[in-house]
Amino acid sequence: MIPVPKYPAGRDLLRDKVVVITAAAGTGIGSAVAKRCQEEGARVVLSDRHERRLAEKAAELGGVTAIPCDVTDGAQVQALIDGAVAHHGRIDVLINNAGLGGSKSIVDMTDDEWSSVLDVTLNSTFRVTRAALRRFIEQGDGGAVVNNASVLGWRAQEGQAHYAAAKAGVMALTRCAAVDVAPHGIRVNAVAPSLAMHPFLAKVTSEEVLAELTAREVSGRAAEPWEVANVMVFLASDYASYLTGEVVSVSSQHA
Repeated sequence: MIPVPKYPAGRDLLRDKVVVITAAAGTGIGSAVAKRCQEEGARVVLSDRHERRLAEKAAELGGVTAIPCDVTDGAQVQALIDGAVAHHGRIDVLINNAGLGGSKSIVDMTDDEWSSVLDVTLNSTFRVTRAALRRFIEQGDGGAVVNNASVLGWRAQEGQAHYAAAKAGVMALTRCAAVDVAPHGIRVNAVAPSLAMHPFLAKVTSEEVLAELTAREVSGRAAEPWEVANVMVFLASDYASYLTGEVVSVSSQHA
C-alpha cells in the first residue's frame, strides 16, 4: 500500500479569489476542498441544504461565509450566487460538489429513485453552473468552474445505473459548457474520484464493498478527501489557465 503523503502547506494559489462551494458541510470532499481553498488564500462561501451542519462547519473553519442552499431549487441557487456577490462583491470560482448516491438494480429502481439522483447530481450542477457563468460573463474577467464527477461516469458498477448516468452527464456538461464560455475567458473542468474515504461513507457502506473498491486502486488504499481537493484547487487556480473542458481522474480507474 502506498502511504498517505504529508498534508500540504498552503501556497496562496487562490489568494483573494472568492470561491463558492456547494454541499460543503459534510465530512467528505466538499468540506475538504473548503478547507484547502481557505488555506490557499481564498475567500470561501460555503453552502449546503443542511443548515445546522452548515453552521457547524462554518464555525469550525472560521472566517467563511455560509449561505444555505438546496441545489434542486432554482430560486435558492440564484440566492446563493447573489448572496456571495453581496458579501464579497464578486465571485471567481464555483466548485460543484453536490451529489446523491444509492445502490439499486435498474430492474427494481423506481422513477423517483432515478429522478432524485439525476436531479441532485446532474441537474443541480447545471443550475448552479448556469447561475455562476452568467455572473462571470457579467463581471467580464473570466472565472473557473470545477465539477465533481466520478470514475463511474466511465465504467460500470452493479446497482449504479442512476449515479453513473448522472456523473457521465456531469462530464458531458463540463466539456460542452467549457466550449460555450471559452470566448469569455472562463474555464470549466471536472475531477473524477473513485473512493475517497471519510466517516459518513464508512458508516453507510459495508466493509465488503469498501474492500472491493479499495482493491481496484493500484495504490492499495482509498484517497483522502483532501487529495481530491488538491486537484480541485489546482483546476480552480491560475496554474490551470490553459486547461478547460477536461475531466481529471483522481484514481487509477480511468475507463
